[in-house]
Amino acid sequence: MSDILIDHVEMMFAGQRGMPPVIALQDISLAIADGEFACIVGPSGCGKSTLLKAVAGLVRPTSGRILVGGRLVLGPGADRGMVFQSYTLYPWLTVRQNIEFGLQLRRLRRDERRRISDHLLTLMGLEGFANAYPRALSGGMQQRVAIARALANDPEVLLMDEPFGALDAQTRTVMQELLTTIWEQYHKTVLFVTHDIDEAVFLGDVVYVMTARPGRIRARVVIELPRPRTFATMTSEAFIKYRNQILAMIHEESLRAIQQPVNKQAQG
Repeated sequence: MSDILIDHVEMMFAGQRGMPPVIALQDISLAIADGEFACIVGPSGCGKSTLLKAVAGLVRPTSGRILVGGRLVLGPGADRGMVFQSYTLYPWLTVRQNIEFGLQLRRLRRDERRRISDHLLTLMGLEGFANAYPRALSGGMQQRVAIARALANDPEVLLMDEPFGALDAQTRTVMQELLTTIWEQYHKTVLFVTHDIDEAVFLGDVVYVMTARPGRIRARVVIELPRPRTFATMTSEAFIKYRNQILAMIHEESLRAIQQPVNKQAQG
């Protein structure tokens, strides 16, 4: 099982220069089923990435607990693969060596590493670039390598923090379609953070909408769009309805975030 349970998680950071503590996340509870593709959206600064890092074990919640596959998250683990917005490839390694990096750490035999990397190179459309270095690749290609590297270790859960945020619009659309194809083949549990509402609706089985800081879960929107999804999905009436529903909520939260300092100053 590779389900994710986030149970009453709160995250507080110490204030700087005598300022009061900052509450980044407040009473976050959600459950992501085994094999589900879940997206998180919300206004800027609401704590989306902080929540993802907590699931990854990169930060510890102030209170509450996180379980992956029924196991308490106490730190990073091989059961969770992480893909960031920045490509985080090792520039001194080739594409194949980057993909096989974790496999080598696990001391897998060379022929087994080659079998896995060959499959992922084909899946990602990178067969002709196995011996290339990251500097020779476009941004979209580098991100394909980063996803392949995460999948190579066969994690139970894939955690993705705005992985397509730095790509141009056309490349981003292609990468979204590729990711849905990969997910349908591997059927990993995915937790995907994005600021792009269209992206969340296109990719997700479910979209969680967060409030302005302190981040809480405002809504859980189940996306009942048929799969496989293609570029044409984005023009459907149902897609537009979901997008507008989520956009309205985020617009309200963004306005609230802007008005908060004004209200406090007026009250003072």
